[in-house]
Amino acid sequence: MRVACLQLSSGDRVEANLAVVSALLDEAAAKGAKLALLPEMFAFFHPDDDRKRHFAEALARQVVLPFLADQARRHALTLIGGSLLLPGEGDLLRNTCVVFSTDGEQVALYDKIHLFDGDLPDRSYHESARIQPGSQPVVLELEDWRVGLSICYDLRFPELYRHYAALGAQLLCIPSAFTVPTGQAHWELLLRARAVENQAYVLAAAQIGRHPGGRETFGHSMIVDPWGLVLARATNQRAADGEVVLADIDLQRVHQVRKQLPALTHRRLY
Repeated sequence: MRVACLQLSSGDRVEANLAVVSALLDEAAAKGAKLALLPEMFAFFHPDDDRKRHFAEALARQVVLPFLADQARRHALTLIGGSLLLPGEGDLLRNTCVVFSTDGEQVALYDKIHLFDGDLPDRSYHESARIQPGSQPVVLELEDWRVGLSICYDLRFPELYRHYAALGAQLLCIPSAFTVPTGQAHWELLLRARAVENQAYVLAAAQIGRHPGGRETFGHSMIVDPWGLVLARATNQRAADGEVVLADIDLQRVHQVRKQLPALTHRRLY
């Protein structure tokens, strides 16, 4: 199956962001992609809480989700919608990944479980101040594949991916907006570790560049195989226009790796 990660530099203009996504999906589909992953906050990226709430309440369900459904149907591909903000409980919002099938039907929904709070060299981040954490891991059945869903900061919690591996997942999806300091130090290291630990493919679609409010993201979207080999990675040369990262993944490769080194069956601690 040919898969695509879309790398974006999203801003606060929803229409402009969706136009870039549409053009990149055209490119991915023309090159044979049957599954595409968008990055975290692909449709709207801005730090202002009032604007975030307006997006979640007025634009996400009315504009963005129908757009994703139409794109999946038009290109006959499975579209994993990175993440977008949806209303949560009380004053909180949810950071949610919504998946659409090839006929444009919503088939899965995952709320980000682990929320990013940290004091880093570039700035402080307190996602938990406005985002309601999810509580339920989600595995998507896609033909013969099982796909584990996650979002960005989830990457640092290997128990989530081991849970997915125990459920038979062979493909792990990680839409992200990694900061530059953490990306430089940990991004590729963690992605390859999750692939090796769970003997699964990893798809990581990322944001890149400077966004409204001054936040800067790392980019370097990539696709990793079950042995930890990077099959494809972004060049990071097309920030404004976005970039498509493509690779072919093979279920037999997963079976081969798990057979020659059956580490998942050697576990002693649960």
